[in-house]
Amino acid sequence: RVMTATAADYAYCAALLQERDRDIWLASLFIPEAKRRFVHALHAFGIEIARVIEIVSEPRLGEIRLQWWREVLEGERAGEAMQNPVSAALLDMLAASGVPGPSLIGLIEAHRFVLYSDPMPTLNDLEGYCGETCSSLFRLTTLILSDARENGAAVACGHAGVAYALTSILRHLPWHLARGQCFLPLDVLARHNVTTTDVTAGRSSAGLQHVYSDLITVIRGHLAETKSELLGLPAQVRAAFVPLAVVPAYLKLMERADYQAFAPRTEPAQWRRQLAMWRWKP
Repeated sequence: RVMTATAADYAYCAALLQERDRDIWLASLFIPEAKRRFVHALHAFGIEIARVIEIVSEPRLGEIRLQWWREVLEGERAGEAMQNPVSAALLDMLAASGVPGPSLIGLIEAHRFVLYSDPMPTLNDLEGYCGETCSSLFRLTTLILSDARENGAAVACGHAGVAYALTSILRHLPWHLARGQCFLPLDVLARHNVTTTDVTAGRSSAGLQHVYSDLITVIRGHLAETKSELLGLPAQVRAAFVPLAVVPAYLKLMERADYQAFAPRTEPAQWRRQLAMWRWKP
């Protein structure tokens, strides 16, 4: 196999992950060193797709960027891809690991929704979005760890991605609102007499607290399902799920009476998160 990425490309991915998603970067330290750079490349790709919304001024430009990434995965931008450290490392990872590149196209397509700042109609829609984005990253990480062989982890990845992504969405509410996006599903808001106007205006209420409580219950349910599914999986595959170790700590913060959903997010100290990962058991 001809190498298409350099050590510098992979180092760039690791640094990007450390800067933009420290929890995933910390969790990657539990991945065997031989596979770690592949996980860095995968998640760096996820970061690049997710931050398209931050760097474009209108949806059309975002569509162009997402289409470029799709064409990279379809092999149509080989020369250009080698000039970008993330795409170079991603293509190298796919070639070296045997992980199917087309499975990442669904993640790209899911992010088109974000470009238009449309409301999230239902909880089911939100869980589907989390599955197409975050769950796919868990799934591909397990495939990296199992040398692209079927490993029985698909259901666990589905639940894990929804739990992790929903937690992130609740934590990042102020940031999403600042860019005009509200991921809180309309059906759950309506259940507690909260409107998207209330949310975008930053109006705290008992209803919003109940919305958070409902969604936290959903997250805990997915965590329980994940742990149940993990019991029969090989140890090397379970390493992909270490990021879930920090979710309970975030939920505990959000369940506090003094939690402010519209304030800049707070988080447990990094040493606490690292300790949770070290102690984590499926």
